[in-house]
Parts: sequence; C-alpha cells; structure tokens
Amino acid sequence: MAISEWPEHERPREKLLQRGPATLSDAELLAIFIRSGVPGKTAVDLARDLLARFGGLRELLAANMEELCQASGVGEAKYVQLQASLEMGRRFLAEKLKREVTLGSTRDTMDFLQAQLRDRKNEVFCVLFLDNRHRVLAFEELFQGTLNGTAVYPREIIKRALKHNAGAVILVHNHPSGVAEPSRADELLTTRLREALTLVDIRLLDHLVVGDGEMVSFSERGLI
Repeated sequence: MAISEWPEHERPREKLLQRGPATLSDAELLAIFIRSGVPGKTAVDLARDLLARFGGLRELLAANMEELCQASGVGEAKYVQLQASLEMGRRFLAEKLKREVTLGSTRDTMDFLQAQLRDRKNEVFCVLFLDNRHRVLAFEELFQGTLNGTAVYPREIIKRALKHNAGAVILVHNHPSGVAEPSRADELLTTRLREALTLVDIRLLDHLVVGDGEMVSFSERGLI
C-alpha cells in the first residue's frame, strides 16, 4: 500500500506537521528525505531496509557515496540530500555555539564537537579560537592524519590564533578507535603547544579528545 493510502495520522509528513519531528521514528524521518520508494516498497520500507543494512542512522549518515549507492533505491541525489541535512545540523550547532556570550555551556560545546569529529575515519586536529571573554571567534580544522595519528605544527596554530586575535584556545582532536583516553604523545604535544602559546600571550584553556560517545578533558584531569 502506498503511503498516500495510509491513514493521515500515520503518514510521516502529516505526522511531523501535526505532532512535531521528535515523534517520528528514524525510519520515518529518513523516509521524508527519500521521498519515494521502489516497486513493492514504500519510502518507509526502504528507510527501514537502509537502517538495518548499515546498523542505524548514525552509521548510515557516515557512509560514503559508494557504500550508500550500493543499496537499492539510493542514488547520488539522495546521498547529496542526506549529506546536506547532516551538514546543516553541524552548522546549526556551530552557530548556536557562537551565539553564546561566553563558552559557558559544556553541553553545547560537547554536542558541537561530537557532531564534528565523532564519525571521522581518520584523526583530525582542530582548534576553537576564543577572545579574552571566552567567546567563540572561530573553529578550524587545521591538520588531518591517519587512523593512528596526526602531524601537528605549533607555528601554524599560533599563526591562525594571531590572525583571529584570539586570547585563548581550546585544542580538540578525535580518536577514530572510539576510545577517548589520551596517549602519552597527546600529553607531550599539549605541553609543547602550551609553552609555544604562552610565548605569544595566548592561554591554552583545554585539550579535548573526542571518542565514540565520550570526551576526555585535559583540564579536568589536571594535565594543563
């Protein structure tokens, strides 16, 4: 039976309009983007198949175009739509973070950084540049590495900090393994960067390591 023949309160679009997006299941939300099904399957059926194939919404959105387009009923256009929706979510969190008077909401910061880095398949080193009142000036991805590490250059971080006229920074990198526990190399790098930033009167507030659903703060552990 086509979705148009379903009772109105069960159709994903009507359900969203009447009761809000939070009431929709992952399959129903995904079906709104998919829009149309394939012979013998509605968009909701197709969405359920995709979620089962990839293991959930997060894994589906993290899939590359080749992986996603191997699934029945999904082509380049649908991949583009899904990636656009994911990027809008990331930018929403970034704008929300920048609107804060100061960087006082740990939850907003963690949500933003998790959305940016949690599902990256390689290690990425980023910096949050802040003014003297700890307001966010910019967030930049400065270095990319492999599954196991990233080459980080203090001179480039200082150069970008001076460009933004930053008074403080927060360093951030992910562990693709999903385990957020800092390594000895992470600790040595943090010390080196703190010393370099101190020379130009920029404070290192924290170094955060992003894992799979967890985050470790150097500041909270007394490592800064």
